[in-house]
This record gives sequence, structure tokens and C-alpha cells, in this order.
Amino acid sequence: MKNTNMNILCIGGGPAGLYFGLLMKLQNPEHQITVVERNRPYDTFGWGVVFSDQTLGNLVQSDDISAQQILQAFNHWDDIDVHFKGQKITSSGHGFCGIGRKHLLNILQKRCEDLGVRLVFENDVQDELALAEQYQADLVIAADGLNSRIRTKYAASYQPDIETRLCRFVWLGTKKQFSAFTFAFEETEFGWFQAHAYQYDAELSTFIIEAPEEVWFKAGLDQMEQAEAAVFCEKIFAKYLDGHALMSNASHLRGSTNWIKFPRIICQNWVHTVQLDSKFVPIVLMGDAAHTAHFSIGSGTKLALEDAIELAACFKQYGAQGMESVLEHYQESRAIDVIKIQSAARNSMEWFENVSRYTAMQAPQFAYSLLTRSQRLSHDNLRLRDAAYISNYEQWLANQVQQSNPDNKFENKPVPPMFLPFQLRGVRLKNRVVVSPMAQYSAINGVAGDYHLVHLGSRAMGGAGLVFAEMTCVSADARITPACPGLYSPEHTVAWARIVNFVHTNSDAKIAMQLGHAGAKGSTKRAWDGIDQPLGEDNWPLVAASEQCYYPGVSQIARAASLDDMQRIQDDFVMATIAADKAGFDWLELHCAHGYFLSSFISPLTNHRTDAYGGSLENRCRYPLEVFAAIREVWPADKPISVRISAHDWVEGGITPSDAVLIARFFKQAGADMIDCSAGQVSKQEKPVYGRMFQTPFSDRIRNEVDIPTIAVGAITDADQVNSIIASGRADLCALARPHLADPAWTLHEAAKSGFSDISWPVQYQAGKLQLERNLAREKQLQQVISQSLGK
Repeated sequence: MKNTNMNILCIGGGPAGLYFGLLMKLQNPEHQITVVERNRPYDTFGWGVVFSDQTLGNLVQSDDISAQQILQAFNHWDDIDVHFKGQKITSSGHGFCGIGRKHLLNILQKRCEDLGVRLVFENDVQDELALAEQYQADLVIAADGLNSRIRTKYAASYQPDIETRLCRFVWLGTKKQFSAFTFAFEETEFGWFQAHAYQYDAELSTFIIEAPEEVWFKAGLDQMEQAEAAVFCEKIFAKYLDGHALMSNASHLRGSTNWIKFPRIICQNWVHTVQLDSKFVPIVLMGDAAHTAHFSIGSGTKLALEDAIELAACFKQYGAQGMESVLEHYQESRAIDVIKIQSAARNSMEWFENVSRYTAMQAPQFAYSLLTRSQRLSHDNLRLRDAAYISNYEQWLANQVQQSNPDNKFENKPVPPMFLPFQLRGVRLKNRVVVSPMAQYSAINGVAGDYHLVHLGSRAMGGAGLVFAEMTCVSADARITPACPGLYSPEHTVAWARIVNFVHTNSDAKIAMQLGHAGAKGSTKRAWDGIDQPLGEDNWPLVAASEQCYYPGVSQIARAASLDDMQRIQDDFVMATIAADKAGFDWLELHCAHGYFLSSFISPLTNHRTDAYGGSLENRCRYPLEVFAAIREVWPADKPISVRISAHDWVEGGITPSDAVLIARFFKQAGADMIDCSAGQVSKQEKPVYGRMFQTPFSDRIRNEVDIPTIAVGAITDADQVNSIIASGRADLCALARPHLADPAWTLHEAAKSGFSDISWPVQYQAGKLQLERNLAREKQLQQVISQSLGK
């Protein structure tokens, strides 16, 4: 098929259809290619579109002639301006370009015509099969946009997932020229409105206005005609428009219908095959018909063009193997890239949908949070783009910490966010790095021994601000395995006191005790002997909020806890808390996550009680809150207590992130100092969505909606991620598990890699500190020399 001439029909004359047409014509001038568009050649709906420098590079490689014309028409900028609470925060080095959508289409139309692609305008296709027969199509491209009729008609094949989002927005234009990509936020009596503005040619700028739908309704915009709505918005954003009007190019629409809600679209399949006469013809989705990405990251047109580039490339590479092979490779390749973009776009979209979550921030942190909202830009990325901006921001953060506690002395210099101290009640942590509580299954009869001394002691000496002991059980029958540590007998207290004393004597780290009860997940083997597998013998009876079998068909059945059981277990938590204080721990955490005993009360998946401890979320939290109140009463007032919760069960009908906000609020009202934001492990039916820092959004939401300090956990692996999370206000502390298993001195090593030498090492290791810093400095110099020589 590689050299076979084809008849190709593109339905939809937007960027995807036009670009695919010209690329296939370049590949084989004998292809008969027709692009059918419902509008006239010079109609357009939308103003400017945005590309990154990377996207422009892809266009240059694909078709240099049209790329050069596009480049000449672009308005280029490096700066992003964020206007918030009367301040303007500017960061540079972002490398974006804007072009009028009409101009872009006209360039592509002209290029198609020059190559011999047939363009048919003013044809609103109602019957794609008749049209395919008319042009004897071997391939049909369905690039018919957001509201694709073809996608709808063959939904059973394409399996689209369409999610209508929360904000109303409108695309407008203005003659005000913006020198930077501009985000402006204004609070009104109705709520917050935000604008995304950028210049795309010598005269015009795009001006997108967005607001949560409830704010839009409160403002009465649903009742306004377009002209009235434009005047309303001009007043809100007057300080940015300098007297210029806002213009609509959708005057054919009446009333408020040009304010829409964004539909997030992803299709399971991108190809549907129909039979025309004696041949099978694939209809392939492309562009917005196949997927959408929120306008706040400017990727809709990028995705459309890159769809076209990839499908053309697949024909070139796999054409000899046949159409089926081409389309299989196309979808497989593009689906991965689209998911990445859509993931970033979802993060960005949700940030803008929830702007009010962040409005308590001061302008510098609000702007940083905006810049890093998609998780595509990190602290190090921003430093590469604009070192001065990051240096100034780090200094601002350090000043905030110093103002909150004059004992913090930074000599008015920037400090990487992960190395800023943190104060909670009477406990001061030297930095924001936490060694997660990690089950080690190495205790004997509940006693923490030499292994725990080395394990926790080495990590305390490794630079972290706070080191957690693993979940320690409040009674023998509260253990996960027989090898789990406890705090229910005097010998346990003595053993833990030995470890705590070592940490305090040999490091400046603090050490925390996490108390828990395994509930229905108890009486199992050690992880490496069979995770979640019941013991072969000597099992002990299990209790949970309701009768439960954690691992269906495998685990023991836990009986429902009686009121007497609940009182006994509460008393066990109290006695263990007193013991933890006696052992000298600086910090206490109550484990209410991961399906363990207290967690089993909170989740509706595991709590089916009909008494005062079941039913509503408030009732389900009643017992864990009673336990918390009891331990808070006996724990010293100057020492903090954090609470670990599962912020998402990852199972339909289970705890959701919205529930987690309420749970955190309950614990805050009860006196909790911090929420440790984990997720999952409540049900074997869970379907987590993994990824970098995948649980950090839960921490972000709880911290900024509940106004309580949080710990972020889950796939946090490097210093750049920790810096980004802390600097953006998504958490106050970051807990890392596996990196600390691999490297007890992870924090010290990351400090050396980042060039931050103002961190204490054990005096015995000072020579190693200096040697490591010298070695890393030499490596950095060598890399710079190599980069410079390659650049030449």
C-alpha cells in the first residue's frame, strides 16, 4: 500500500484536516485528497491560537514551507504576567507564539491548493457515507470538531467519554496589545472572574473570560445579550483593557450561548470501519473529534496538528503492511501522547475551576501555584527558564518563614523550599523532608530491636527533618503480622526509648510515632512471605467496623466490633499514646487510612453499621474522632498530632476527594494539627490512577480548602518534586518512602546535588560532605563544557 494511490476524504477543514491533506499530498502527489468544510474560506470562530516553540519545531520538520509562513505570522513572547490582588508577578523564558486562527487556516488552505488538494467549502456534511461514495474514498478523516456528528453517529465504535466541566467561558478579542501572556484575576460581588489574554498579531489579542458556573449565574450573565455581557466584562477587567472594547466574532449566536462549558473528550477507539460497495473504508477521528485539551494549556490546535503529523508518518513507515497496521500504530502512538497532554490539561483545568481555593495565598505564591498547576513545569524547569524569578521567589518564601519565627535566620538569601524549617506547636523541623512510615516486619514479639535502631537511626542521620517509625500497633491482636512492632508493654516502651534517644543524641532530626490497629487486615504473613495472605497457623481473631473479609476468599472474616470492643481499643490507643510520650517521641500520628481498624469506620465500603457509628459520613467518623480526642487529651500540648487518612478509596461508592475535605475538617475541629494525605488500600476492588506525585492533589485540596497543614505522599521521588510541592503550597511536608529505602542519606545527597551546602551533616561525616560537594561541582563543570562544545 506504500506506493498505492489513495482517495482521501477529510470531513472538516480545520487544522487537522488541512494539515493531514497537505502532508499526504507531499508524501504522494498522486493521492486524490478532498477536504470538505461547512464554513466559507474566511469564516472563523475563535481568535488567536497558541503554540509552544516545541510544536513549531514539529511543523518545521513536517513542512518547512507552511511552517515558515506560520512563523512569520506569529507574535512571540517569553513572559507570563499574573495579576492578582493588585500585584503583577512576571516570569520569563516560556517561549510561546500566538497566531490568528483565521490566518493559520488561510496559510494551510493556500498550501493545500498549491499542492493540489481539493478544498470544498460551504458543505455541512450530513451523510458522510454518500460523500465517501461520491469521492470513492479509501480513507475518511473525521475532523469535524468538538461536536462531531460522526463521533456521535458511531459512538458504539468510538466509545467516547465526554465530561462537561464546571466553568463557563467565552472567547473574545480586543485591540489592547499585551506584551506578555497575561492571567488576570478579579474578585466581584458575585465571585472570582479570570481572564487569559495574549496578543496574536499586530492589532488584536485574544481575551478569554472564565468563571465557575455558579458565579456566572449569580452575575446574571445567562440573561444578558452578547453586547451587554461584553460591557459587563469590560468593567471587571477595565484596568487591563486601557479603554479598549471586548469584541465577539460569534455574533450569529443570540443571548448567552457563546458562553460554554468545556467538554473533556477522550475516545476509547479512533477508528470505525464501514462497508461501501465491495470495500471496507476506515473513518478515523482526528483533532477535537477524538480528544480535547483545556484551553488553559493551549494544546487543542497542537494536538490536532500532531494527529495529522503522526498519521502521515504511520502511512510512510507502515504503509506497506496495509491500512490496518497503519491505523493500529497511529492510535497506539497518539493515545499515549494525548493522555499525557490531557493529564496536564486536567490539572490545569481543575486549578482554574477552583481558583477560590488559592485566593487566600499572597500574590507570589498564587502565581507560582498557577505556573506549576499542570505539573509539567517544576521548580527546576522554572529555574532554567528564569533563574532570577526563582531566586527572588525562594527569597520571598524564606522571608515568610523568617517572619513567622524570628529564630529562623536566612541572611536575606534564597533557600530551596525543601530546606525551609517548619514549626508545628512546640516542634521545629529543620526542613520539609519526611521519612515515611514503612512497614519493616522485623520486630520480635512486638519489640523494636537493633534492626529498627539502624534503620531509623541511619535515616535520622541522613538529613530528613522528620523520621516516622512504621505503624506501631496498640495491642498484640492489632498487628498486621507477628513481626510488626507494638507499644503495649513496658519492654516495647524501653526499646523505643533507646531508638528515640539515639536519634536525639546523634542527629537534629525529630522522630514520630504512628499508632494504628490493623483491623480486618491483621493476622497475615510478612510481605515477602505473601502479602495480605493469612498466617498458616496461630491466627488471632479480627475485628472491623462491620463484618468484613478484606481479601475475598483469602482473608479471615473480621467480625463487627461491639461497643465493648471499641472502648477496649480506644483504651489501647490511649495507653500507647502515654507510652509514646514516655519513650520521648516528638510527634504522634493516628493511622485512620488504608482499610485498617479506624479507617474501616470512615469508609462506606467497610462500614455498614446501623447504630450511631454508621450511616452518614459524620457518623462514620464519630469513633475515629472519639479515639483522637482521647489521645489528644493525654498527649502533651506542645507536641503535634497528625492524622493519616485515605483521601480516595479508588472504588465507586467509596470515599472521594470531596469526602476527604470533610473528614479533614472534622479532625481539624477536633484539634488535629496536620493531615497526612494518603489514599487507597481500603478495598481489593480499587483502581488507582498512578503517576508522578499522584496523591499530591489530595493534599493540595485539603490544605487550601480546609486551611490545615498537610503531608503529601505517593510517588514523590526527587528534590525537584519536593521543592515544587512545598513552593506551590500544595503541602507543608513531603513524605518519601522508597527513595529513603534506597538511600538513607537521600536528603543530604539531594542538598549536595542542588548546590545547597548550608545543611548539617553528622560531624563524623563532614569529610564526606566536602568530598561529595567537590565531586558534584566537578561533574557540573564537565557537563557545562560538554554542552558548550556541542552547542558550538
